[in-house]
Amino acid sequence: MTTAHDLRQLLSRPELVVAPGAYDGMTAKMVEAAGFACVYMTGAGASAARGFPDYGLLSMNEMAEAAGVLARSVGVPVIADADTGYGNELNVTRTVREYEMRGVAGLHIEDQVAPKRCGHLDGKEVIPRDQFVAKIRAALAARRDPAFLVIARTDARAMLGLDEAVERAREALAAGADMVFVEAAQSMEELASIPRRVEGPCLLNIVRGGKTPDLDLATAQEMGYRLAILPSLLIGAAASACEQALSALRSTGQPPSSAHAPGVAERFRRLGAAEWDALRTRFQAAE
Repeated sequence: MTTAHDLRQLLSRPELVVAPGAYDGMTAKMVEAAGFACVYMTGAGASAARGFPDYGLLSMNEMAEAAGVLARSVGVPVIADADTGYGNELNVTRTVREYEMRGVAGLHIEDQVAPKRCGHLDGKEVIPRDQFVAKIRAALAARRDPAFLVIARTDARAMLGLDEAVERAREALAAGADMVFVEAAQSMEELASIPRRVEGPCLLNIVRGGKTPDLDLATAQEMGYRLAILPSLLIGAAASACEQALSALRSTGQPPSSAHAPGVAERFRRLGAAEWDALRTRFQAAE
């Protein structure tokens, strides 16, 4: 079975599926090692890793390759950010095929005008509803594996209101989308109302410091969400840790204490060194 089938099985269970955001192979492996059954490829993280803000500056090829790095680093399903699909229905078709070819289990495509920007920033614009739904239809038709998950994301809440966002989500589901993602709800009341009003599987984006109020995973499940992504969890923690380490080095003239950090060999072990060590001698001729 493919990881897309594995993801479908996860989503068929009553428990909320939690997918922390990873932005490279190492962080994807960390998510898997921590016991999470799904990894989310954060577009904001992929952009940051290349030195850019989340302004839609990466190409489809760059994003697909970033998703592929995660997918080949872990055995659990990877759900990936595919931004706007990088154009019209033709571009969306190629986007889905490229992501699927790289082993990704599913993706989400949004209705922002390109170049998009982070869903929790001001100044967004969205395309007309019918164009958005057409992109979702194209994405569904493009997948080779019917288990591949197509998630329809709408950013319409920010400029057109929650009613329009809900209607876009409902139309996407009617067109065949497997799940919907209403981005940047602005109150607990809105968060609670979305699964009820949409009447279909909903994704929740948990972003600290964004437009959406903080809530815990238990509350998200009680509200009826099926999947929760945490795109900024690891990149935020990494940025904070790096800043602290650099500050300590700058002020003391020596690296900070690594008493609780893994040593060199342990770091490599976590990255799969044992598999590669075994290959060193496996193919050599017997003496």
